[in-house]
Amino acid sequence: MNEPDVDAVFAALADATRRHVLTEVDRRGGATATELAADLPVTRQAVAKHLGVLADARLVDAHRSGRELRYRVTPEPLGEAIGWMTRVGGEWDERLARLQRLVAPQARD
Repeated sequence: MNEPDVDAVFAALADATRRHVLTEVDRRGGATATELAADLPVTRQAVAKHLGVLADARLVDAHRSGRELRYRVTPEPLGEAIGWMTRVGGEWDERLARLQRLVAPQARD
């Protein structure tokens, strides 16, 4: 996953309402903006915009169901973002371990 893709995932997930929408789509196994808006304190148009941001980040995809779009969660970008965090965390673990090895002998003196 390249940097702009990771940025899009994190930007999409930064909003509490979008996280709730994503959770609801996943919990329901798919949903339309109308179905989601019926149970949320926001308008259908707001839900549709949130779904658009999630779709741009590839966290959901849509297919036509009659007159509406039905969304489902696509977990691959989350896995890629988790992989990015794991790599960055591993790099920091290595740096901190090196620092500890440098500092530890001095601490005993």
